[in-house]
Amino acid sequence: MATCTRISLRKLRIYQISDEISGNFICGMMVFTPWAFGTTQPWAIWTMNIAAYSLGILWGVKSAIRYSTGYRPARWDRKDVVVQTPEARLSRTLTRGLMTMTGLLLVYCLINVLNARSTYHPEIVSFEYFPFISWLPASHDRAASLKSFFSYLALALSFWAVHDWLAVKSPTEERAERQLSKETRAAFAPVPYARLRKLLWVLTISGGLLGIEGIVQRLSNTPDLLFLMPTYNNQAAEDQFGPYAYRANAAQYLNLAWPVCLGFWWMRQRARARSFSGKERRPGKNDIILGAVAIMAACPMISSSRVGALVDLIQITLASFILLSAGNRAHAGQGRKGILIFLVISLSLGIFLGWSKLSPRIDSTTFQKDLEARNTMYDMARPMARDYPLYGTGPGSFESVFQLYRIDPDEFWPAQLHNDWLETRITFGWVGCGLIGFSLLCALVRWFIPTGIPLRRYFAMLIWVAIGGCLMYARYDFPFQIYSILFLFVMLCSILFSISGKPGKLPLSNQKPFI
Repeated sequence: MATCTRISLRKLRIYQISDEISGNFICGMMVFTPWAFGTTQPWAIWTMNIAAYSLGILWGVKSAIRYSTGYRPARWDRKDVVVQTPEARLSRTLTRGLMTMTGLLLVYCLINVLNARSTYHPEIVSFEYFPFISWLPASHDRAASLKSFFSYLALALSFWAVHDWLAVKSPTEERAERQLSKETRAAFAPVPYARLRKLLWVLTISGGLLGIEGIVQRLSNTPDLLFLMPTYNNQAAEDQFGPYAYRANAAQYLNLAWPVCLGFWWMRQRARARSFSGKERRPGKNDIILGAVAIMAACPMISSSRVGALVDLIQITLASFILLSAGNRAHAGQGRKGILIFLVISLSLGIFLGWSKLSPRIDSTTFQKDLEARNTMYDMARPMARDYPLYGTGPGSFESVFQLYRIDPDEFWPAQLHNDWLETRITFGWVGCGLIGFSLLCALVRWFIPTGIPLRRYFAMLIWVAIGGCLMYARYDFPFQIYSILFLFVMLCSILFSISGKPGKLPLSNQKPFI
């Protein structure tokens, strides 16, 4: 329960307003980023950055009020209690470790900017060189690295603001816990996770509508994104999908979203099955969720993205296996029927609407030709990683530096390498990759530590499936160079860092509210 020492009514009201605005900002950003043409245009990127900075300011206001007044709103991670259990201390240590890694990564990017050895001027196709300290990270393109730093700062603030918002219980949940505590003196109350549910509802509805719009746009054969904006590249309708000018990016986003939404449906299905045990089941919101998930799962195949369809099929197989093997209780039967319905709809829809465009692209001759072109790019880029192994060339500097490694000026000059694993190693070096890898590992293992939103392992496993599919896709494409995909990836990591397999329990010496 919420506790405090000396908070005024005015500060409490400021805290509550900041918290409410934070939730609205988070949901609005979740909707805006894919629909703003994938957030690939400068105006869309800066809109998201400014929104994230505002979210960070609200997080800072709430943290300052908690720190200065001793106000402790009821939280799932048990940071609202005074006497800490060993599991709570372990959770706090991991949180501090991830915060440290986040700060170090931002400082690493900032050093690259301040200590830049050069910057690239595209208008004159030339580099301007600066004096720099050789033993520190130094970017080869200050302007590009500065742009990347602003985006990474926004993503970091979004991660921690979402984690803080999800970790705090809603007023309804707090009242439910207080009432239960009066009766049982138990530390944990089984209440619905309102804030997480709200966020997942937004993702599900937005993703489902995005899939429907992409299908309608593909069937109408229009070359304008969202029927509004023509594109400079990929002008053919079959090269696009929905608001994305590159069909693979749309497949990457939807493959990242639908496994999590399927886990959301499964959680609601189990709760609904228990509530309606022995009663006739009626169609409801769960059917809407399942339909939206099936549409999203079918879209990577309809988009005619080869790797997208492959990753999609792997994810469908893994997700179905996880949920079909989720226990043998009676209430799981209805869930298994839903999974079979999901399989039939998604596969049938994907094959019926997508096979005619996808089959020519998986022809062995076409596939081999495209693969050889990708391998040629990789071969030209690998010397970049060997020349700058420790610190890399600087965040965001790949496009400007790659031209120096082309043998022929007429060779293809890509903006992205179509291999985010190699491009990240080139631009961040082993030091930066180590910071990124450790941060991702902290998010992936957080579920195993008690204290957090207590959710079953099936939901966490489906988030792992979504993240794993995106990492697999990154070997052959550039999902992490697209703001909307990277933002959703960060949001899923924040959700994963906020949930746990076991609820945190208060020590016996602290069963009563702290006053």
